[in-house]
Order: sequence, then structure tokens, then C-alpha cells
Amino acid sequence: MNAEKVKEGFRKRGETIKSWCDERGYDPTYVSRILNGTIKANRGKAHEIAVELGIKAKSEAEKRSA
Repeated sequence: MNAEKVKEGFRKRGETIKSWCDERGYDPTYVSRILNGTIKANRGKAHEIAVELGIKAKSEAEKRSA
């Protein structure tokens, strides 16, 4: 899934990025930057968020530790 589809999903569900972030303890500005492509989300917290949003797949290391 790409960022535009994720944003479309938020709109269809009537959910805001802020409410999604509040439920998960993420910074809405940071998540918006990931969705807009300002942050590549290759590792760390950004990658974790991108995986949860459905933009990126879990890394092999994450799959093994799960």
C-alpha cells in the first residue's frame, strides 16, 4: 500500500491522523512527514510507524523476533 491509499483510508473511515497517532502514542507531525515522503522511514521509529500504517513490510529481523 502507498501513502496516498493510507490517506484515502483515513478519509473513508472519517479518522484523523491525529486520532490514529493518539491511540498509538505517535507524534502526528512525524507521521504526516512519513505520509508526505519527507521522512523515508528506512529504520527506527519511522520504519515502525510505516509498517503499522501498511506502507512498508516488516524487515526480516522484525519477522524473526516476532
